[in-house]
Amino acid sequence: MTNPRDAARAIDALRRGWPVAIDGTDGRLVVLAIERADDERLAAFDPDGRADILLSGERAAILKLANQRDAADVAAPVRIARVPWLDLPGATALADPVGDLATPFKGPYQTLPIGRHDAAQAALHLARVAGLLPAFFIREDTAAEAIVSAASVAAYDAPDGLKIVSRARLPVAASETGEIVAFRSNADAVEHVALIIGAPNGQPPLVRLHSECLTGDALGSLKCDCGPQLDTALAAIASSGWGILLYLRQEGRGIGLINKLRAYALQDQGFDTVEANLRLGFAVDARDFAVAARMLRLLGQDRVRLLTNNPAKVAGLDAAGVNVVERVPHALPANPHNAHYLDVKRDRTGHLL
Repeated sequence: MTNPRDAARAIDALRRGWPVAIDGTDGRLVVLAIERADDERLAAFDPDGRADILLSGERAAILKLANQRDAADVAAPVRIARVPWLDLPGATALADPVGDLATPFKGPYQTLPIGRHDAAQAALHLARVAGLLPAFFIREDTAAEAIVSAASVAAYDAPDGLKIVSRARLPVAASETGEIVAFRSNADAVEHVALIIGAPNGQPPLVRLHSECLTGDALGSLKCDCGPQLDTALAAIASSGWGILLYLRQEGRGIGLINKLRAYALQDQGFDTVEANLRLGFAVDARDFAVAARMLRLLGQDRVRLLTNNPAKVAGLDAAGVNVVERVPHALPANPHNAHYLDVKRDRTGHLL
């Protein structure tokens, strides 16, 4: 039996640094997120210092551990045997690639059979949704009370239960006719918003999906083009007569603010945006555009003109039942700080001109 609310509770527990017990078809796994652990929490979780370490397959591949035993599949979780010298700082160095150039690994590390494969997969998925590095201390404890089942994690779907919770008039610099609409999901309590400019006129609205970018939208970062994209999109929607900007709370292509800053640090070491996300153990793009489709349908729109250079947004809306009748290009000039970033979007993630 699945219960998506159990997954939401597990995500909250991980963010708070609490252990989570996950039931799988092959047994129960209790996990503690490495990045939320401290000496006191780790001692309470693992007083004998015997809890093994669980890493994503992507991270294990970076550490040259993905070709050993059950780690042969780079997409599979990897379990690393705990040894006396593998303490909390050592585990943190395994989990976080930002310090790879500064922290020499002791090794050698021994990988073990996962044993609780679907529970381990569920743990890594929960970490990513929670915005945490997908890395855990783990133990097998049948006495621990299960918080969530692996099946509930697999069934967890943030767009389910998404509702309009509030709306108000909001004149903005681009248009004095703005109306802001707030959405909240029962599953994860994340609050997305839509800004409607103008009024429906029988034509598909010009729509922009804009993923939250604190550094670009609010702080004027030159490392990306998010801030200028937002301003230009609002102006284009206003000029079109009517349209909708969806502001999606999916910072850093869905990996969260803190992990985005980790990716920035990796970029400073010479990795591009794609490589940085993979080294952190995340997908190249972890955003869920089904959320945007649900928002549009709640606003009564299932046919749109989409302002984007990203084919994945077009495909995501189409797959979720919103027909993109036209893709409207949305290109801005580069600056010296983001030129490489824009090249990578074009060359490695398929963005169009």
